[in-house]
Amino acid sequence: MKRIDIHTHIIPEHLPRWAEKFGYGGFVNLDHHTNCSAKMMIDGKFFREIQSNCWDAAQRLKECDEHSIDLQVLSTIPVLFSYWAQPKDAYDVSRFLNDHVADIVRKFPERFIGLGTLPMQDPQLAILEMHRCAETLGLAGIEIGSHINEWNLNAKELFEIYAAAEELDLCLFVHPWDMMAKEKMPQYWLPWLVGMPAETSLAICSMLFGGVFEQFPKLRIAFAHGGGAFPGSYGRIRHGYEVRPDLVAVDNPNHPDKYLGKFWVDSLVHDIDMLDKLISLFGIDKVALGSDYPFPLGELSPGKLIAESGYDEDEKSWLNYRAAESWLGMLA
Repeated sequence: MKRIDIHTHIIPEHLPRWAEKFGYGGFVNLDHHTNCSAKMMIDGKFFREIQSNCWDAAQRLKECDEHSIDLQVLSTIPVLFSYWAQPKDAYDVSRFLNDHVADIVRKFPERFIGLGTLPMQDPQLAILEMHRCAETLGLAGIEIGSHINEWNLNAKELFEIYAAAEELDLCLFVHPWDMMAKEKMPQYWLPWLVGMPAETSLAICSMLFGGVFEQFPKLRIAFAHGGGAFPGSYGRIRHGYEVRPDLVAVDNPNHPDKYLGKFWVDSLVHDIDMLDKLISLFGIDKVALGSDYPFPLGELSPGKLIAESGYDEDEKSWLNYRAAESWLGMLA
């Protein structure tokens, strides 16, 4: 059965020295200390070790074949978003990263689909680059963060970006970054274990209660990590709307149940009971295989949870590729 992985990350093998070019720090550079791995460094401090499968298309294809993944959706690593940077500089970074993704897709069009990144802190520059992604580079969509600096995803400043994505028929992939309250979680990898799921729930709730799903009904939006903490806390979210609409329904009067099944999530939950929950909450046509390849918090054997489940072949077809094709706009 065909399998499409909607959640994979890629980085160019060599990054410009952005800090030297722009005159200030905060940007990632790569220290290739061995042939097959590199250190991601920020202002001389170690951030993460990555392996060659993060940039080497041939290695990615080898591992895709090993795991029977027919098609990967490529998106940048969220630490590269650069939303905090000067807009014109983030625009340059975005163009460089988008050119790289588009080049990989051009070389292997049967195996990769690309998502772009945008300087979201400047909506006009973001829309300019979005048009280039769609009209020149041929990318299928855009990856955005769970918030944009001080803006949550219900910020009115972002609505013109959503309108442009809807007009251009680009899908959106929302990925957590810059996790909330990380200064209170210095131990045990808690920003990734606690902050990331909370960030995704923040993003969904902001778009839901802020009227984004209501105002842009044709916008195809998927959320990483199975929607984060949202599915497990949806009962509380729904109850909050029902008992305190004066606090919750201030920008959108509609019950949150209206929007279940209106957006997609990936399958990256590491637990069959939670995968069952996603399907019951959103519908099987809105849950798509996603692995977070090639990082350790991802599914180390992409698609294994689905493959080992008790779902029938029709259900597995939705999870493995049909939901992905629907989100990507590949269906007629």
